[in-house]
Amino acid sequence: MDKTISTSKNRIAIIPGDGIGREVIPEAVKVLKAAAAAGGRELALTGFDWGADRYLRDGTTLPAGAVEMFHRDFDAILLGAMGDPRVPSNIHAADILLGLRFKLDLYVNARPCVLFDRRFTPLRDRTEKDINFIVFRENTEGLYVGMGGFFKKGTADEIATQEDVNTRKGVERIIRYAFDFCRRAGLTRLCMSDKSNALTFAHDLWQRVFKEVRAEYPGVEASHMYIDNLLMQMVRDPSQFQVIVTGNLFGDIASDVGAQLAGGLGLAPSGNIHPGQVSLFEPVHGSAPNIAGKNIANPLGAVLSAGMLCAHLGWNAEAQAIDTAVRTALREGKTPAELGGSLGTREIGDYLANLVAAGKK
Repeated sequence: MDKTISTSKNRIAIIPGDGIGREVIPEAVKVLKAAAAAGGRELALTGFDWGADRYLRDGTTLPAGAVEMFHRDFDAILLGAMGDPRVPSNIHAADILLGLRFKLDLYVNARPCVLFDRRFTPLRDRTEKDINFIVFRENTEGLYVGMGGFFKKGTADEIATQEDVNTRKGVERIIRYAFDFCRRAGLTRLCMSDKSNALTFAHDLWQRVFKEVRAEYPGVEASHMYIDNLLMQMVRDPSQFQVIVTGNLFGDIASDVGAQLAGGLGLAPSGNIHPGQVSLFEPVHGSAPNIAGKNIANPLGAVLSAGMLCAHLGWNAEAQAIDTAVRTALREGKTPAELGGSLGTREIGDYLANLVAAGKK
């Protein structure tokens, strides 16, 4: 049963999902409420029980009319991890997460890769100033659209195909979004990555569109790297990057590498964005069913995702307060065991919420 928590102007849908999502999202909501209260903001939070439990109970994944409801009734969505071993196909996860990305046309996947504390990077002699970039991944096309199939499946002659779908509209809007972000944020370096030396048709489109769009942004130093070189360069010298823009599959891979450079997936937030429309924010870690229910999951990625949600709403002070609270927690060792601390999931949420409410630096 969907539960409306409050009624007001800024309308947020909460979907905890599966596994540790059901633990970390409540802590992110706790911090989000504290930030809203400290900033004099009003929230209307509506919870949805979509996930493995609901699917196993009555077969519900993404209900009919959900997309129209989100467009009509909500400003943003906060989503937890999806995936449960009781549903081997994870059809519910695909229907909900990919369904929302595609059907809401959330064409920007934004993945900040920011090192908050040098102790947490695996790179030797790198500091916070060296790892501070964002990956923009095209989120509605590419190899993830599911175009393809099998021929003679299960035989010695089996053929499997998967189409890399790229449209002029899709490529141009993500590249343009990345350039516009540079302009808004006062950044000067943008790197586009593809594999046009091998994928000569689909990625020739990326090359041509990139060349055309970059000419409109003379203040941005625009460069290109093939994806294999990009990944090597991210490890060799991450300080050379400010903004990276690439396709769906490559963005998925590059942003995970970036997350590890910045301390791991437990610290990684993300946004699935359509400018000016309802958008979805989620931590990028998995549902980790093996540790679910033990109060040991790391909620920081979920909390930082709530901070991105605040920024999307235009709550810049609240977003900064959440960012500052997480930095303080890392500095003071108020972290879960995976980051060297001893606090539980709920205790970290309480600590962060109190920091945000008090406005401490």
